[in-house]
Amino acid sequence: MNQTPQQQDIQGPIDVVIMAAGKGTRMKSRLPKVLHRLSGRALIAHVADTAARIGARHVVVVTGHGAAEVEAAMDGTRLRFARQEPQLGTGHAVQQAVPLLPDDGTVLVLSGDVPLIGEDTLRALVAASAGQRLALLTIEFDDPTGYGRVIRTSAGGAVTAVVEQKDATDAQRAIREIYSGVMAVPARLLKGWLARLDNRNAQNEYYLTDVVKLAAADGVPVVAHITTDALQVAGINSPAQLAALERAWQLRQANALMEQGVRLADPARFDLRGTLECAADVEIDVNCVFEGQVSLGEGVRIGANCVIANARIEAGAVIHPFTHIEGEKAGVTVGERALIGPFARLRPGAQLGAEVHIGNFVEVKNSTLAAGAKANHLAYLGDATVGERVNYGAGSITANYDGANKHRTVIEADVHVGSNCVLVAPITIGAGGTIGGGSTVNKSTEPGALTVARSKPVSFPNWKRPQKKPKA
Repeated sequence: MNQTPQQQDIQGPIDVVIMAAGKGTRMKSRLPKVLHRLSGRALIAHVADTAARIGARHVVVVTGHGAAEVEAAMDGTRLRFARQEPQLGTGHAVQQAVPLLPDDGTVLVLSGDVPLIGEDTLRALVAASAGQRLALLTIEFDDPTGYGRVIRTSAGGAVTAVVEQKDATDAQRAIREIYSGVMAVPARLLKGWLARLDNRNAQNEYYLTDVVKLAAADGVPVVAHITTDALQVAGINSPAQLAALERAWQLRQANALMEQGVRLADPARFDLRGTLECAADVEIDVNCVFEGQVSLGEGVRIGANCVIANARIEAGAVIHPFTHIEGEKAGVTVGERALIGPFARLRPGAQLGAEVHIGNFVEVKNSTLAAGAKANHLAYLGDATVGERVNYGAGSITANYDGANKHRTVIEADVHVGSNCVLVAPITIGAGGTIGGGSTVNKSTEPGALTVARSKPVSFPNWKRPQKKPKA
């Protein structure tokens, strides 16, 4: 997490404190609030990623309720943790992070349940602090109920305090400018103010917002950076708020794609849970979900109700409705002008060439299909290498697993595999060969050969099916 020289010149190193100790009672869930998901990722993961993108030197997460679960979920990241036990207020929470905060930095205080705070906003807030002022991110709400009110000497004047809802007078509650929960402050000053906090208030808690009046008393300038983007400061306290923020965020992403020329059948029925890159003339029907990293080439068409994760889909390909593409770490590639689905499933490692056809109820995993290969219905290809122009029949499978190890099937160019065949790996079907329908083949075949492996049919005249015994 390195800073640019320009950032360091302005305010020195940035150290981030993420508040994540709250219980989230209104979520009515055993899952810690900050681990609930927005756009497919934990709320706190969004915040931590933003902290990394602004070049934070240290990121300290203050945990409390569900601390072990939150820390385990974020394991492997470059985060530090401080526990708040018991929870005695927001000021008390930041006090727990103090031992992990060097004196030479600017401290950014963020909330783990405010996932959409923007990089540019945080950079502007840190610049407003400039290593010597207390900077608050504020916003005006028509209904500020529940938020701390920003108190000024006069309209547009200097900030002197933030008063919490329960401690505010009627006149103060009429103020529409509220504190968002995000501040930037020099560490050396913050530590002194935190040591002077008391809990003489309506909630008997140590309020972080009390550092504002302490700063004013000490003659330290307090500046408010006002944002108009409510999404950036929206916190999550209930399932309804989470769902509303999800829809608002998804609509914003949908609009951004449409501004780039993507045709969405209905932007209200679109979900992006990762990154989506689209070339010209991409069309996406309703109820599609994109996860991880997805790239769509020029003229790609995505049918309704598809789920696509970690995939590259080349120009002119058509993904018919109800197709699932699950690339995971290995990824999936769909070649130019390929036709996939409906009801197809492409799993990790599926690499499809140009004009490949994968039809309804066909599953492909860890397999390569060369240009023009077709598996049009009710089939499985796992751990297979399929040559050009292969026709793979309905109901056929590659038997790639012997109970302990996976084995590979090689189907060379121009092979025709009939319906309801089992190819027992490891095996190679020679180029131009034909496998008769209903065959189980466990030995490699020569190029151009017809291979039929069926048992002789046996009939039993007048045979009667078993009958149910009458109940006693």
